[in-house]
This record gives sequence, structure tokens and C-alpha cells, in this order.
Amino acid sequence: MKKFLYVLFGAGLIILLHFVLQDLFPKSVGRLPVFAALFLFDLYLFLSYLPTIKKWKKSLSIVVSLLYWFPAILVVSIIITSFWYHFMEWDRAFRVMFVGIIFVGYMAKLVPIIFLFIADLLRLIRYISKPKSKQEVKSFGRKMPRSEFLKKSGLVVGGLMFSGLFWGMVKWVYDFKIWRETVNLPDLPPSFSGFRIVQFTDIHLGGWVLKHELEEAVEEMNSLNPDIIVFTGDLVNYRTDEAFEFTNILKKLKAKQGVYAILGNHDYGDYTKWPSKEAKEENMQQLYDFYEEVGWKLLRNENVHLKRGSDEIALLGVENWGSLKRFPKYGDLDKAIAGAEDIPVKILLSHDPTHWQHKVSQFQYTINLTLAGHTHGGQFGFEFPGMRWSPVQYAYKLWAGMYHKENSTTGDKQHLYVNRGIGTIGYPGRVGILPEITLIELQAKDA
Repeated sequence: MKKFLYVLFGAGLIILLHFVLQDLFPKSVGRLPVFAALFLFDLYLFLSYLPTIKKWKKSLSIVVSLLYWFPAILVVSIIITSFWYHFMEWDRAFRVMFVGIIFVGYMAKLVPIIFLFIADLLRLIRYISKPKSKQEVKSFGRKMPRSEFLKKSGLVVGGLMFSGLFWGMVKWVYDFKIWRETVNLPDLPPSFSGFRIVQFTDIHLGGWVLKHELEEAVEEMNSLNPDIIVFTGDLVNYRTDEAFEFTNILKKLKAKQGVYAILGNHDYGDYTKWPSKEAKEENMQQLYDFYEEVGWKLLRNENVHLKRGSDEIALLGVENWGSLKRFPKYGDLDKAIAGAEDIPVKILLSHDPTHWQHKVSQFQYTINLTLAGHTHGGQFGFEFPGMRWSPVQYAYKLWAGMYHKENSTTGDKQHLYVNRGIGTIGYPGRVGILPEITLIELQAKDA
């Protein structure tokens, strides 16, 4: 009967979650099956350890059970309060940490779930094959069934995962790393040799908790003595007003020839529900006005000519273009390059690296260097010389760092740099993949 009530409660929770997502975050409704699966796995793990929990003192078992279901309780609280008080109206820092705890809690549970599944699979195989003796492993001087060993190992590894993810929220999330790259361009005018570009991307101000950390990032970028600073999209998470309180900080960004920006998929207001079409349009106008106020030049399928003496190179910027269906495809290379076709070196700002794969690398004109973001480097993983990994690589082939490819139309070599992002989305932390500021120096040498 209890198992039936668990399932009934879960079904009701998922139905409520559907309506809340539809109201608050319409773009996330398609992920409902993922949330449903998470709840089922959550229940599967809890029921597996329930017999052990019941053997403890009643007070201890109650505390442990509440701690186990704490992330789910937080989800329920969002669902209930959203009917009276919109989630986006919560205090920003509280909201970010609230979501972070939910994320960390569920991610930490995934590890013991995997171990438990393997243990149950082994038990099933052993039951079917009916071996004469149980497989055992030695642990702390005594024997235990392999399945029990896996269950306990899962808890240990899950605890380590929780600790790492939590530390990633409070420490590594603002541990800025400067990546330095030199790009050799044969057609670069000699006067532009040594031209310094500072790139940052995916700041996601709706998830930014500490203002002084943003001030530190701005100071870091200014200290690199850039000729230009470029921002490659995703200023906010959902709405432009997330950026307003950071106006005075972002105004401090300075470069010799200016600060330039483009739009990312999160900048269009597509991830929240608007009361009317006019309200959404007003949100976009506020974004355009914000860029004017902070003194950044927003490039929307257009270009500017950067000059040194009588020489010039072109800086192009396109609106968002992503190959996945859920992302807007507003980027227009033909418009962006108009008037710059004959300039020897062209640098493109494009938020999503799939644009380079599917469009830029086949374009009729050579785009010498493209600067992108979007992937955040997955925010989780590791990078060592000659070896790196992040779960985002299974969704994006080009997910961090420098890439090279010949243009299939012109035959010329093209470069892509994918910045790992300076902000976060979803999980408000970083583990292994630190927030990035990139310094790119152009050189007039043979590639």
C-alpha cells in the first residue's frame, strides 16, 4: 500500500510540475520526461535503502528520510508557492542557491543509483543462473556479497560527488581562469600584428550572486590591455531586468577600440512566459537600451571596420544560430558581411559553435576567426594536457578551446575558439571547468 501511495504522490507531483513549467518556463516543458525519470529513480533508490533505515532509531531514521527527500521537498515548495508568488520574483541569490541545492542533491543521487542498478542486475543474473556459491569480495577483514559492496560503494562515491558539487558552488564558480591563445593569420595587415582581443561569454546575470566577483572579472579583463573586448552572448537567463543592477559594473569595461557584443539564445526572452507579445517586445527593447547604456556596441547581423593607420580588418556579429531545433536561427552571414567582403581578415562573433560547423565553414567568403560560447564547457569535467572530458561533448563536438578547419568552398584555413563561459546556468557552480576569460593575440605570420 505504501509503494502505491508513493507512486500516486509522484504522479500527482509530475502533473503539477507540468502546469508549473508551462506557466513559468514554457521552453522546459519538453524536459518533463526527464523530471519524471528522476523521481522514479529517486523512489527506486529510497526503497532500496528503506529496510536499512528502518533498523535505526526512529528519530535518526526520520532525520535521514527528510534529508534524503529534501531536494524533492524544495521542488514541491517551488510548485506550491508559484501559484501565488512567481518563482522569478524570489530574491536572486536565494533563488540561485535554492536551485543549486536541488541540482546537487539529485546529481549526487545519480551515482548510487547507477551502483544500485548494477547490484540489482548482478543479483538478477545470479538468481537466473543459480550459482552454487555467492560471489564475494573482502571488505574491512570480512566478507560481504558483491551487490552489498556495490551499494555501499555507491553511497561513498555519491557523498564525494555531493561534496565536489557543493564546493563548486561556493568556491570554483568564481575562480576565473585566463586562457591565452595566439592566432596566426597570413593575410593579417602587419600593423595588426599583436592585436589583442579579450573574449568573455555566457555571463547569465540572472544567476550571478556576488557583485564584487563580477567587479573582479571586469578588472581582470581591463588589466589585459585589450584592443577590443568582445562578449559572445547570453547576458541574461530569462529577462533583461536581471541585468539592471549590474549596469554600473559593466560600464567599467574598457578597450582601446571598444566593447562589442552579440545575442545568445537566452537573450530573446524565450525561456519564460510573457503576458503579451508587446511585453516580450518591450523586454527586447530594454536589452538594446541596456547595451547602449553600458557603452557596448551590439552587432545584429552587421559588421564594423577596425582600423590601424590605413589598414583595417572586419569584425562581424550575427544573431543566434543553433543547429538544434529548440534554438533560434536568426543569424544571417550574408547580412553580416555586407560591405566587408573585400577586407582581408574577418573575425566573426557567433554565440553557438554549431553555426561554425554548419554554415561558417561552408560560407562563400573565408571567415578567418570565429569566437563562440554557449557550451559553458559543460561546467563539469576535467582538462589535462592531451586529455579532457566533459558531459557536454556528447551534445557538442566543438565544446571548448581552439579548433581549425578548411573552408569547404574557398579552401582557406579557418579558426574557431569556443570560450567556456564566465557564468552558469542550471547548476550554479563549476567543477574542473573553470569560468574563462580569453586573451587572443593576432599575429601576421604564416599559418
